[in-house]
Amino acid sequence: MNRFLAALATLSLLLLVWTPAVLAADPGPADTGRVLISTGGDVTLPAGEQVDLVLVVGGTASIDGDVNTVVAIDGAVVVTGAQVETIVAVRSPITLAAGSIVLGEVRTLDSTVTRAPDAVVRGAVRDLSLDVAGLGLFIGGAMFLIYVGFAIATITAGLLLAGLASRQVRDAEQVISREPLKAFGAGILGIVATIALIAALLISVIGIPLGIGLLIGLWPLTAFIGYLVAGIWIGEWLLLRLTPATTRRRPYVAAVLGLVVLHLVSVIPLVGAIASLFGYGAVLVLAWRTIRREPEARAEVRTSIGMPAPLAS
Repeated sequence: MNRFLAALATLSLLLLVWTPAVLAADPGPADTGRVLISTGGDVTLPAGEQVDLVLVVGGTASIDGDVNTVVAIDGAVVVTGAQVETIVAVRSPITLAAGSIVLGEVRTLDSTVTRAPDAVVRGAVRDLSLDVAGLGLFIGGAMFLIYVGFAIATITAGLLLAGLASRQVRDAEQVISREPLKAFGAGILGIVATIALIAALLISVIGIPLGIGLLIGLWPLTAFIGYLVAGIWIGEWLLLRLTPATTRRRPYVAAVLGLVVLHLVSVIPLVGAIASLFGYGAVLVLAWRTIRREPEARAEVRTSIGMPAPLAS
């Protein structure tokens, strides 16, 4: 797994920082469309043969022929009198024997380069540490912006929920406060039952559209509402202790405060998931109770306006 991640990271780095250099480099061996890849083993390219790419993870790339690009991760590169356009080595020593020619650059990360006096490197031998650091800053910045954007979108959704369904939100909060075990159990049961239902639907041709709709539509929406309810509940719990004498008609402040707190504590493993499970379960319990009470509510309305309630069977 570590080797796979290292290979993936190195290939990403190549796409970002190495491709422009290759396009600007002198013409190398002709493109052949051939690629040699080895993980946990050695690769040998005989003299007289040409390939576009040699990628070795955990092995030695012995190059006697002509290659456009050689990439080694946790291995080694040995070029013997051959012509190579570019070499990229991550924790892999490079040996350039007599008569070897590198048309472009040799890029290394925690690697050494040993070359014979008549070995030629027309480009430079560059350390990839700065490129890796720049890539890390770029990815870190992008992830931070995504995190902030998701947080803002979530808080906005929480405010909408607090404004449009404040009574239902507070009913769900009461389930969390008064029946936490029931809310938690309903959340677990809801996940298990939903997965089983989706699996049953997807094995049937008729049920596939419904299963897909449930998988990518209703289930994520319900889970997201449960996350919002959990955040608003946290906000109301905090406000009750900070300003116990203040009564708020709609939980707008609680939505902002609670969801910000929930986002912050969610960096701790499982905390966000557990909170969401309580909210998800509370939404399911409230939905179930609403469905069960609906016939009784209709009967009460009919009686209050002078219409006879239906006789019990």
